[in-house]
Amino acid sequence: MAETLIQTKPASSISQRTVGWKRIASIARNTFREAVRDRVLYNLILFVLLLTGAAVFIGELSAGQERKIIVDLGLSAMMLFGVFIAIFVGVGLVYKEIERRTVYAIFAKPVCRGEFLVGKYFGLCLTLLVNVMVMGTGVSLALLYVSHGWDPLALSIWPAILLIYIELMILTGVALLFSCFSSPALSALLTFFVFIIGHFSADLKGLANSMGSTGARWLFKSLYYLFPNFSNLAFITPAAHGQMPNPAYAGGSILYGLIYIAVILAAATLIFSRRNFK
Repeated sequence: MAETLIQTKPASSISQRTVGWKRIASIARNTFREAVRDRVLYNLILFVLLLTGAAVFIGELSAGQERKIIVDLGLSAMMLFGVFIAIFVGVGLVYKEIERRTVYAIFAKPVCRGEFLVGKYFGLCLTLLVNVMVMGTGVSLALLYVSHGWDPLALSIWPAILLIYIELMILTGVALLFSCFSSPALSALLTFFVFIIGHFSADLKGLANSMGSTGARWLFKSLYYLFPNFSNLAFITPAAHGQMPNPAYAGGSILYGLIYIAVILAAATLIFSRRNFK
């Protein structure tokens, strides 16, 4: 009898985890469908494709620089509008469910708050993935057009696009974290500040080293480690010159991003689980 109990307990635990991931996947699919039905996303894709076309036109006006301009402008537009989606859609993921009171119906089912939050996060990340793929394909096609054939740059830009996507995933997690305890307007503002500071995080470290006061040095060092270091994920300018990140650099940056995302989601789940909806 004891042996039977010992054998069935792990099986039951595995079954519960499987069911939990199925619920997360279901919430992610529904979030993706809601985002796809939002016309703003289609307008953003259209705008970026038009911007890429404009980059081709501008590049033809500058002799020998069309490829660089297309990559630089195209990837920058991808980052800009990806940030727009991550912030303004991310901060409303939880808030809209609370405002519509659909969150009560969801939690009446066997769905815990952590599964709901992670499912929402993965759903928006899937939406961002589709947008990044479409935008990246547009940039690659523009490069093939101006080159009148195969261009190695059309393939070498994809590692930089991957790093852009990791940055957008981090920013989505930050937006989701703020939305767990703040209003959408304040959450969007705070997330935008994190985005700006994250791109200047290396300057925070340099500022900390230049400080004479021990307290100020520790303050800026703490801010350096607290905020995401987006400068490690910024590879747009080297990509425009045909450079690719070495595997160690890319792997380390991706691992850093995934660890930061895990910490953010854990903090968001802890805050959201203690929130009172009454």
